Parts: sequence; C-alpha cells; structure tokens
Amino acid sequence: MEQIVLIGIGGFFGAISRFVISKTTSSVWGSFPLGTLLVNVIGSFILGFLYYSAMESKMISPELRSFIGVGFIGAFTTMSTFSYESFRFLEQGNTYLFGLNFVSNTLFCLFAIYIGRVLSLLLFKRV
Repeated sequence: MEQIVLIGIGGFFGAISRFVISKTTSSVWGSFPLGTLLVNVIGSFILGFLYYSAMESKMISPELRSFIGVGFIGAFTTMSTFSYESFRFLEQGNTYLFGLNFVSNTLFCLFAIYIGRVLSLLLFKRV
C-alpha cells in the first residue's frame, strides 16, 4: 500500500510539473508543441539516469524508484499528447511540423536516455 501512495504522490507532482512547463512554453515556438518535447526529453533523461543509477548503486531504494520512475515520470511525460499533437499536424496537412515533432521527440528522448546512462555510469562506477 505504501508503494501505491508513493506512486500517487509522485504522479501528482509530475502532472503539475508537466502542466506548468507546457503552459509556460506554449507560445515560445508558434504552434510547435515545445512543452511536450521538453517534458519528454527531461523525463527521458531523469528515467535513464534513475534506472542506470539504481543498477550501478544501492543508493536508490525501490520506493524512490517507484516514486520518481513510475509516479513522477509516468505523469510528467506523455506519449498520448505527443501522438495527438503529431496526428493533428497530419490532419492539418502540416507535414513539416509533423516530421519535426516526430523526429525531435524520438531522437532527443533516446539521446536523453543515453546521456542519463552515461552520467550515471560516470558517477557510480567511480564510487
């Protein structure tokens, strides 16, 4: 039961953080969904760092992994919004923004996971 509560609290903070980032960036780059891209990249980095750190060190408890990884990141990042925004670009015939959104989210998020992994390995392999 404790794990469910931790995931719920993490989800609360993740959802609020996502909302704030999305709203504050919504007008930065015209109709491009920069907020979604940012939360997906930031979330990918945090998740990569968290899980690789947990593998390399015993400093991150299973409870903290659930709180951050499942709760916070689960509510913070959003595949469904990314998919919806991409589909809307296709419906509007804007293949440029569709392609930019699709490629940006996919490549930057994979790169963020990689950077999280590298940083984690650098920090914890030397401890």
